[in-house]
Amino acid sequence: MKIFLSELAETKLIKLSDYLLENWNLKTRDKFFAKLTEKIKQISRQPNSCPKSAKFNNLYKCVVTKQTTFYYRVKTENKEIEIITIFDTRQDPKKLEEDIDQ
Repeated sequence: MKIFLSELAETKLIKLSDYLLENWNLKTRDKFFAKLTEKIKQISRQPNSCPKSAKFNNLYKCVVTKQTTFYYRVKTENKEIEIITIFDTRQDPKKLEEDIDQ
């Protein structure tokens, strides 16, 4: 299945990349992106392999690291997967609701 990022997810991914480079290093950023890439490959092969979100209808929750999770929806009619948002789990959960409601 084809995977694409929403505008919000794209923006958050850029900010996360910048944060990792500024506060950690290139190796840490690359390690994160390798994990993210593996998760994306996983859901492209098996879209239902991550658990459905208990809080948001029709969304799946994919844990990349202890601190980072992304939420996605499967559009079977188009054979697409849209990554809605990338979320730092240390944030207030209300921020996630705001992201999803956009």
